[in-house]
Amino acid sequence: MAEIRIVSTTLVKPPAEPILNRVELTSSDLTFLLLGSIQKGLLFPKPNSSSLTLIQHLKTSFSHTLQIIFPLAGRLSTTQHQDNTISFFIDCNNAGAQFVHAIAENVTVSDILDPIYVPSIVDSFFPLTDIYSIHGDSNPLLGVQITELSDGIFMGCTINHAVADGSTFWNFMNAWSEISRGYDVNQISKPPVFQNWFRDKCPIRLPLSIINNASVEFIPPPLKERVFHFSKEKIAGLKAKANSEAGDGNGVFLSSLQLVLAHIWRGVIRNRALKPDQETIIQLQIGFRKRLHLDMQDGYFGNAIQSERVQLKAREVIEKGIGFVALQLNKRINGYTDENVREKVREKVDSWIKDPKIRTMTEIASSRMLLVSSSSRFNVYGNDFGWGKPKAVRSGPGNKFDGKVTVFPGLEQGSIDIHVCVLPQVLEAMRNDSEFMDAFTV
Repeated sequence: MAEIRIVSTTLVKPPAEPILNRVELTSSDLTFLLLGSIQKGLLFPKPNSSSLTLIQHLKTSFSHTLQIIFPLAGRLSTTQHQDNTISFFIDCNNAGAQFVHAIAENVTVSDILDPIYVPSIVDSFFPLTDIYSIHGDSNPLLGVQITELSDGIFMGCTINHAVADGSTFWNFMNAWSEISRGYDVNQISKPPVFQNWFRDKCPIRLPLSIINNASVEFIPPPLKERVFHFSKEKIAGLKAKANSEAGDGNGVFLSSLQLVLAHIWRGVIRNRALKPDQETIIQLQIGFRKRLHLDMQDGYFGNAIQSERVQLKAREVIEKGIGFVALQLNKRINGYTDENVREKVREKVDSWIKDPKIRTMTEIASSRMLLVSSSSRFNVYGNDFGWGKPKAVRSGPGNKFDGKVTVFPGLEQGSIDIHVCVLPQVLEAMRNDSEFMDAFTV
């Protein structure tokens, strides 16, 4: 497949001074310091406007979006303390976000969508690749790349994970698309929120040894990624099967996502050919914005997620059926109830501050692990920048390893897309697994 050509790379700054000088990083932010960035991109049909007009329009609306979500135009900064600790914050200095214009004139939309596996050229549609979050002191916290295809546009976006989770990522994209369509900066649907009770522990001091002794370098083995599309009808079939198998779980509401993830977990584990008694783990990222209701609004800027693990033996995942596996996911997720969520989140925050643990890719990557990121509830296909809605969403190379599972809503109402990144031989075995393949729509 053809190479891409970089036309220009510029730093874009907001048109006004920020209303805050700094934003402190919380424990949820700091845990991502040694990981790569969030990278998601949208594939669009080709606009009618000229290339020059399109790029200028997007650059201008990008600048105005940075006016309201101003920390993304800043840089990470630190304060070193006399007790050999260090604290991190965003210096809202308007240093600018990266804006890249690129052309892939021999690449078509069908070149991206038609192959069974996500083509490798998609990785080149994202800026700031191989930049770890801790490098946000000398690199932009946000970068976008507008790649013109022969019959379409790919908008790749990279955001430093120490300052944003998936909700903040899509809040930014939603705001940019609204401003691009003509919204005033004061009219966006989810204005950013920079203050709430979650930051009352800041600044958090980390031992310098955690930073100085950590290694961020990670070279994954050769991987392949495939998008599995679960239609509303196929999900209903999984639900019927789960209900017939659930046993003592009868009467428990199993969500569509829980069922789809249970099916993916079973398919991956079965085709990894693990020993029956090997422990396997699926790690979920549970957001708690909505669970905290008024204390943490949807527009909260930063990371507001906590990790929860479900651990089972390989034979349990494979032999006990989708109903059993989905029920285990359900129990873990439902551990965050309205009654206990404040106490549970606060408990985890306090525990982390006493004994901080910062993840690295080397620690996360494991043949026993699936790590689930993103959400089927994000507003992905509402991102109309003025020439129509996206045709597809894809993720970049950041934080990819054998076992990365990324969740997106499907294009059709009620459907879910699961992007699975594993070893090529595992994906090939899944492709030949009739029980697995029967549950999704090609």
